[in-house]
Amino acid sequence: MKKLIPLLILTILFSCNNQAQTNPKQEALKTATPVSVPLEDGMAKAYFASGCFWCVEAIYESVKGVDEVINGYAGGFTKNPTYEQSNTGRTGHAEAVEVIYNPEIVSFETLVDVYFASQNPTQANGQGPDRGSQYRSILFFQNDDQKKIITQKKKALAEKLNATVAAEVYPFQKFWIGEDYHQNYEKLHPENPYIQNVSIPRLNKFKAKMPELLKDKH
Repeated sequence: MKKLIPLLILTILFSCNNQAQTNPKQEALKTATPVSVPLEDGMAKAYFASGCFWCVEAIYESVKGVDEVINGYAGGFTKNPTYEQSNTGRTGHAEAVEVIYNPEIVSFETLVDVYFASQNPTQANGQGPDRGSQYRSILFFQNDDQKKIITQKKKALAEKLNATVAAEVYPFQKFWIGEDYHQNYEKLHPENPYIQNVSIPRLNKFKAKMPELLKDKH
């Protein structure tokens, strides 16, 4: 009987997680009409999920033309998600970033290049040590032009690697801003062990790969 109880618990947990991933509301998001975010003071916004948002925030903020990056949640069906809820993997959301950029300086196409150059493109449901659907990779498009850019680059990368590229492609719907303590995390907590051992090495790996895109040091 003791052997059966853990098995039963695992079965229930698997069923719950499986149900979360096949939720009809979640499936509907994949074919929804994309929401276009208008320019504001000449600045555009783009949305990406690629593992822990602390890492992704630092990467995009190192790129010329990017004004600010905000951490939050996107890609799911749950309204007003919290960090704790997102971590259950049952909200449908992934940790994501809102990249506020000047399209006169950096293009959406280049931001997609940054995306693929700064991750392990074949890792499904996570990046590095962060595992689970809340850390999965998603590129969000706001119109047909962006969708075309994403799908073409994803296809080209898959052919180059001769492997499946794990990132999902979603029509953008809504970005939920994360808690204040998650913002500018790498800058504010440089001594944090995770920042030291995961975020900074990932950032430095990207910098070495695409130095021509980096902001000038003052």
